[in-house]
Amino acid sequence: MNFLARRFRTASLRSQLMALTGLLLAVSVLVTTLVAVSVLRDNLVASIDDELASSIPTVAPVLTSALQGDVTTPVPNSGFLLDEDANVIATARSSSSTSQQQATPDLSGLTLDYVRSHDGQAQTVGSVGAPERKWRVVATKLTMFDMSVAVAQPLDRTTAIISGVGLLTFSFGLATLLAAMTVGWVMVTRAFQPLRQVEATAARIADGDLSQRMEGYNPQTEIGQLSASLNAMLGHIEDAFDARTRSETKLRRFVADASHELRTPLVSIRGYSELYRHGALQTPEDVGKAMERIESESKRMTQLVEDLLTLARLDERRVAANRAVDLLHLAYDAASDAHATAPDRSVVVRGLHDSTPEEAWVHGDESKLRQVVANLLTNALRYTPAGSPLELAVGLESAVDGEFTAVLQVRDHGPGIHGQDAERVFERFYRADSSRTRETGGTGLGLSIVAAVVDQHEGSVKLTETEGGGATFTVRIPHSKPVDSAPDDV
Repeated sequence: MNFLARRFRTASLRSQLMALTGLLLAVSVLVTTLVAVSVLRDNLVASIDDELASSIPTVAPVLTSALQGDVTTPVPNSGFLLDEDANVIATARSSSSTSQQQATPDLSGLTLDYVRSHDGQAQTVGSVGAPERKWRVVATKLTMFDMSVAVAQPLDRTTAIISGVGLLTFSFGLATLLAAMTVGWVMVTRAFQPLRQVEATAARIADGDLSQRMEGYNPQTEIGQLSASLNAMLGHIEDAFDARTRSETKLRRFVADASHELRTPLVSIRGYSELYRHGALQTPEDVGKAMERIESESKRMTQLVEDLLTLARLDERRVAANRAVDLLHLAYDAASDAHATAPDRSVVVRGLHDSTPEEAWVHGDESKLRQVVANLLTNALRYTPAGSPLELAVGLESAVDGEFTAVLQVRDHGPGIHGQDAERVFERFYRADSSRTRETGGTGLGLSIVAAVVDQHEGSVKLTETEGGGATFTVRIPHSKPVDSAPDDV
């Protein structure tokens, strides 16, 4: 039994379903056969009992008319006249009896006392000398004599009918079982074909082919729903792998660029230090120049490390203490700082369409938003010709859904950024042209920080060309309710 249980558990799902189906069908056939045979037997026996009971009034007078020997008067069923001790006194044979039916029923148990207590009740008895041959007997006591009359009919024909019907029913059930199992095997095999395809698809996915999909199944069926779920899962997995690949590629490039950028100032610092240690710097002027270069490279390396840390914190998307911030206020502060650092430049704050600037409130981190404006303005000051004007435009734009977007633009009138440079300008450590060298003081991370901060505020930053020439950086952030008024112009 344990062996069969183990074999069943290790068999395929299709085999398990067919085994259970076959078992249920076999039980159904067996129960149907037994019920059919039992009902048929009960009906046939009940019919014989009724026939025997109705023939007693006909058989009894024939038996009492001749108390000795057999009688020749035809009777519907074999009759027997019994004394008190169940001895046969007279016999009347049925006219339909054949030579095979001349056997005599065993009536030894039908004593007068027994017949009195079971008067008119039918019972089954064996044959004299052949217990396997059964008779159906109904006995009753005579009214005027202490004798009883027993009417009997052999059950050979009934047994043959029951055996034939049972064999036919069982054979038909067995044939039906075999046909059902064959058809069921074919249908289950066809029904499980999509699962085989799912299995094959899963195997190819396990081998690394994430482009596999299940197609062509009705979404209303279980297989269709499984296919849809599998396809959705594969899509998420493929997107996750692609995102991981892009992230790893981006991280490797970032690490390589950072290493390169850090190595350059370190090499300069080490070179000047070795010159000083070996006594190659003979005059105070040479020593001062070397110390000046060491200090400059140290500052640039410090700025680079700070920018890297800023980007790392932005990538972690830490929760900041956000509050209402007016971009117009930040623009005025940035313009004031630019006047102080570059007094020869014209830095003007105006509206988006050269109109009066208006308040543009957003909900965000004020320090990071200030860094955005400062980086954009510093980038414009650094990479445009001396004396060229700069503009900061602030205002609101209405969207189709009725919502407003706060907009801040930094416009310059320099050479501008075009082509592939414009597409990659927000990448980390990317410099658009040879003029953007390390000597300008930039780390190549300023615009990357701008993009990261704006993205953290659920906004966008875009580079376009300034009318008449130059570059315009446009920052868009969802507008929030105003709190305070912007400061006066500076």
